[in-house]
Amino acid sequence: MLLRNPLRAQILQRVPRRQTRWSSLSQRPGSDRVHFPGAVSSKFTTKLSFEHPSTHPAMPTYRVMDSDGVVVDESRKPSGISNEEIVTWYRNMLTVSIMDLIMFDAQRQGRLSFYMVSAGEEGIAIGSASALVPEDVIFCQYRETGVFKQRGFALSDFMNQLFANCKDAGKGRNMPVHYGSGKLNIHTISSPLATQIPQAAGAAYALKIQALQNPDVPPRVVACYFGEGAASEGDFHAALNIAATRSCPVVFICRNNGYAISTSTLEQYRGDGIASRGIGYGIDTIRVDGNDIFAVREVTKEARRMALEDGGKPVLIEAMSYRVSHHSTSDDSFAYRAKVEVEDWKRRDNPITRLRKWMQHQGMWDEEKEKEARSQIRKDVLKAFAEAEKEKKGPLRDMFTDVYEDLTEESRGHMKELGRLLDDYPEEYDVNEFEGGRKGLSEP
Repeated sequence: MLLRNPLRAQILQRVPRRQTRWSSLSQRPGSDRVHFPGAVSSKFTTKLSFEHPSTHPAMPTYRVMDSDGVVVDESRKPSGISNEEIVTWYRNMLTVSIMDLIMFDAQRQGRLSFYMVSAGEEGIAIGSASALVPEDVIFCQYRETGVFKQRGFALSDFMNQLFANCKDAGKGRNMPVHYGSGKLNIHTISSPLATQIPQAAGAAYALKIQALQNPDVPPRVVACYFGEGAASEGDFHAALNIAATRSCPVVFICRNNGYAISTSTLEQYRGDGIASRGIGYGIDTIRVDGNDIFAVREVTKEARRMALEDGGKPVLIEAMSYRVSHHSTSDDSFAYRAKVEVEDWKRRDNPITRLRKWMQHQGMWDEEKEKEARSQIRKDVLKAFAEAEKEKKGPLRDMFTDVYEDLTEESRGHMKELGRLLDDYPEEYDVNEFEGGRKGLSEP
């Protein structure tokens, strides 16, 4: 059935020749190699030896500027970016950092149920997002607050979701920091680890088909974010394999921050990070300094261009960083790592400090601007916080709607039963914090 599909025939015609090597298995007499179906032009040898990681050099890490904000290679200086745009990146990173501190404390005060910070990884999120176009589709994990901020997610959007109030676009159905925005082409974050990676590969395949059916539609890619811990899940391997074999226009962005909750990278793998896996799946791969926002942007911009070549192909970026804070408010990272390790990284390097140093070298920033920016951002965050916290929760009816297009008989029964319980035990259930109280539970 699939072979008779004309659209599939069009897609296969677009697949690069190197990916259809299985179509020619012939071997010329006297040849020193053969095109086996499962290997790329493997050369014959009479030497019996096993490949070992130590015989291959580690993949290099691309950077533009060092930890002091000094451009390492003058020929690679940032170009084509206005000062205003760079200042916007910096302010966005500051916003994420300041909001993280405030919301972390709010959770500790019992005003929030859960929170996750992005300390040390702001440059990866904002740098990569700045290289994408608004039409590109994004799948995040749960430490990409900077991606949302760079794409235009407002402080009120963050706060409404965190407090799950009546203005939350997700209707209060998800736990905090699980943002989403159809308007910004960002799929809603989900808790299960790595589920977004195969979803991203599938979405990219859909975009590929869409481009074939509608040549006039501007080409776009899928950007998929995840941590190195997610790369230990089977979903990661399935996603990379299908993206490679189907030539899907997707940019996989791995944040290798050293820890998957309480598991360090030393306990996760023995290979050369996550980048080496991309090579194994036949995917163009690069490793970049995640604390260098210029390098992250440049790499993502080039990866996006490559992903659209020849009808589409996947690209893997491994962004190296360090998770400065705890995994979440439910974690105490000092139970499995030394405080001196964390303090050393804070003092040594982070994306915000590095960009600030570069800006100061250029005469674009100074202590007065820093103080003013931090003060104003803090006021804006606290204002959005206070407004969102005062809002009521969404209608109780929202617990039953949107699962099916029309309410099922079973759902109607559940609504009616909830209404009865609230009527029979009014002192046990306070519905005043919900918009409309119990209204709508007995309605069709």
